[in-house]
Amino acid sequence: MGQPVRLAKIGHGEEEISLQPASLDIWDSKYRLKTKKGDILDQEVHHTYARVARALADVEPGEIRSKWYESFLWALNHGAVPAGRIVSNAGAQEQKPATSTINCTVSGTVGDSMNSILEMAHEAGLTLKAGCGIGYEFSTLRPRGAYVAGAGAYTSGPLSFMDIYDKVCFTVSSAGGRRGAQMGTFDVGHPDVKEFITAKREDGRLRQFNLSLMITDEFMRAVEAGQDWVLAFPLEPSEAEDDDFDLNDSARVVWREWPVARGYIRDDRNRVACKVYGTLPARELFDLIMRSTYDFAEPGFILIDRVNEMNNNWYVENIRATNPCGEQPLPPYGACLLGSVNLTRFVRRPFTGEAYFDWEEFNEVVAIFTRMLDNVVEINELPLDRQVREILRKRRHGMGFLGLGSTLSMLRIRYGSAPSAEFTGRVARELALTGWRVGLELAREKGPAPIMDEQFEVTPQMLRQRPEMAEDGIKAGDRLPGKVLMARYSRYMQRLAGEAPELVDAIAAEGARFTHHSSIAPTGTISLSLGNNASNGIEPSFAHHYFRNVIREGRKTKEKVPVYSYELLAYRARVNPQANPRGEGDAALPSYFVTADDVSPSEHVAIQAAAQKWVDSSISKTANVPSDYPYERFKDIYIKAWKSGLKGCTTFRFNPTAFQGVLVKEEDLKNTFYVFQLEDGSEVKFAGDEEVEYDGQVHTAANLFDALKEGYYGKF
Repeated sequence: MGQPVRLAKIGHGEEEISLQPASLDIWDSKYRLKTKKGDILDQEVHHTYARVARALADVEPGEIRSKWYESFLWALNHGAVPAGRIVSNAGAQEQKPATSTINCTVSGTVGDSMNSILEMAHEAGLTLKAGCGIGYEFSTLRPRGAYVAGAGAYTSGPLSFMDIYDKVCFTVSSAGGRRGAQMGTFDVGHPDVKEFITAKREDGRLRQFNLSLMITDEFMRAVEAGQDWVLAFPLEPSEAEDDDFDLNDSARVVWREWPVARGYIRDDRNRVACKVYGTLPARELFDLIMRSTYDFAEPGFILIDRVNEMNNNWYVENIRATNPCGEQPLPPYGACLLGSVNLTRFVRRPFTGEAYFDWEEFNEVVAIFTRMLDNVVEINELPLDRQVREILRKRRHGMGFLGLGSTLSMLRIRYGSAPSAEFTGRVARELALTGWRVGLELAREKGPAPIMDEQFEVTPQMLRQRPEMAEDGIKAGDRLPGKVLMARYSRYMQRLAGEAPELVDAIAAEGARFTHHSSIAPTGTISLSLGNNASNGIEPSFAHHYFRNVIREGRKTKEKVPVYSYELLAYRARVNPQANPRGEGDAALPSYFVTADDVSPSEHVAIQAAAQKWVDSSISKTANVPSDYPYERFKDIYIKAWKSGLKGCTTFRFNPTAFQGVLVKEEDLKNTFYVFQLEDGSEVKFAGDEEVEYDGQVHTAANLFDALKEGYYGKF
């Protein structure tokens, strides 16, 4: 590229570490502002920061814009890292007028009608075009083979309609140059749950989706007790009349909470009558889920009861979907902007016996960053009116952190140890307390989120969910403002009150600027680019030297790009220039240089649990397990996640026969062989890291095999 860049520093006045080529390349291709002709506008990384700081400071009143511009720019240069849509699109309206600064959205409810299905697909296309990821629940659609009275036919089921959304996403992202991201969620009690679990085993199917099951406490208790599990779907009133259903017959009807109000039969607890389609042992279904996750890394696990129980907006939202990576559970048309604090920027005297974390500067950055993210709401540029109304009403954002694994190495703490969990918990707690204090200050200065001052009627269901309300003398029919229902009765704010009761009291009286402050996102390209490959989000480093498969314009498969962990680069700069992951003797890395595979699944869960206590949304975390990890022990990860109070759980086990991941280790490539069939019927075999010339381009065997198998060869 030939352009100078400002170097990243470790600590104050420490050795400077140049951004590695892969980091510069990601910044240049994804975040550097250019004209439509390709002329460069952001000459350096610093200019990218200045553009973002200016766009967010311009939201402020004129007399204080200059002050906040300087503060925002300082924070960006000291560890505040807005999410990709903000970095790419803030201050870029002249070049990209139809793009949004929002990463996360959830679709409106997909109703069980052709009109609704196609309407939501249309809205999804507009959302994806704006650069936003999107999530949907598909278990609102009746099961395959169910009769549709209006059409006089039998439906093909929710999975067939998901195929439509998959094609919409692929087509829009191909045209727009940025890979689209979608999440499909599905209820574990839906009759087509088995088809959902196994859907992606078909080559090329639903590849624009992450898939997650909504797992209920009722299901997990049935697994523990060895009970049967009922698969059911809401009963149409006309169907009940025609078939003479006895609604009290538990063999044919079960009563469940349901997200759609339309015309279904409800009881006095607002549950819906659901027709029983079949039963099976809960452990059998659990084993199918676990086998699929073990072999194919999907579906993910959303512990949906915990999501709703801990939601700050518990009194007004029934959450059934998340953004594409799961860290933002959102209501219909919900949207959330994201940002992460780079923890490596606060380590002083790294790799020494005197290494420490600068908590004072960390809290200063969090405070300024909170105001920055709140300002993003004003320039959201979401494409749908209902999305805009939703984000303006609640002003939700999700601040998290990146570089946890790298930071722990720099502090000489082993990721997964008890001290690492303690440190993680403190980071999350400090971030939460500082963020909510700023949320109160902003409410006093600019006004609270509008929902805080809205009045809500107390319902019998709310009293069942929060029995302490009745103890406080509150009755059904009473009306309370949102700020009281959140601050006094949300489970998360009750936890926060244990640390800062005066803060929560003030929020109950005056409101806060936003309803949610924190979530921990995966920060793949942001970590790799602006973070110089600091570890992703809450994770340890994947490896200290590995390859990343990236999409390149003009290439027909993904390209393998070498990358190095930030802590390895920092260690070489500070301690030993010869250090390398495979070294021995003086070149060997210390024992606290762990990677994802060195951390046990139970340690992964413990780190996530330590942070989740203080995170008011959710956490995107992947527990990596070795390829030879025993299946019986693997299943226990999910039981522990449920019992630890997590909102979700995802695992990854390398399986080259199923897929080629974005991140790949050199050893895995060398030890995996791929077989190609030629036109004459003969076969050739290559190791994954071998280069193969095909169709005028050179590819790694692994990437070529994956592109042909998955059907994306030549379609980037």
